[in-house]
Amino acid sequence: MNPLKALLSEVARCRICEASLPLGPNPILQCSASAKVLIAGQAPGSKVHASGAPFDDPSGDRLREWMGISRDAFYNADKIAILPMGFCYPGTGKSGDLPPRPECAIQWRASLLGQMKQVELTLVMGQYAQQYHFGSGSSSLTELVKSWQDYWPAMIPLPHPSPRNNRWLKTNPWFENEVLPELKIRIKQVLKGHIDE
Repeated sequence: MNPLKALLSEVARCRICEASLPLGPNPILQCSASAKVLIAGQAPGSKVHASGAPFDDPSGDRLREWMGISRDAFYNADKIAILPMGFCYPGTGKSGDLPPRPECAIQWRASLLGQMKQVELTLVMGQYAQQYHFGSGSSSLTELVKSWQDYWPAMIPLPHPSPRNNRWLKTNPWFENEVLPELKIRIKQVLKGHIDE
């Protein structure tokens, strides 16, 4: 068994956070050593927990639209890796889903990222993923996304595609007008010849 497959088998058996997970452990991620694009998100929601497929929800529909790729292309694990900060549904709080369990990234993230040497573009969504990948500076989401060219073309900070961010998208039309067209072009460049769109 290759190192990444062995690591993913360990992840599938992980029970570190079991006592804190309202629906129990169900690690959901998508990784391959040949992946060209990495999606770094937050944690699965309850619908994704039930289906077992990452971004199998309205957030995923919007994300695929942002990327300009089909559902089939999105779930091509050999080309697109999906590695949230927490692999299991963390439960719901007063204002939506709880934050990703911190134990998950501490235990698994560096090892998994170390096995994906072909990644050319990382999409970083949500404050927990952004703190991990860009550091814990004081930039607001808007400031960070506006500075996207500072990280381009290897990484890009994005708002989370959740419907909860509809207001942000409405008040920041520059994101859809200026950033998304460049993202779609970059996705096509990175995945050229590797997927059917």
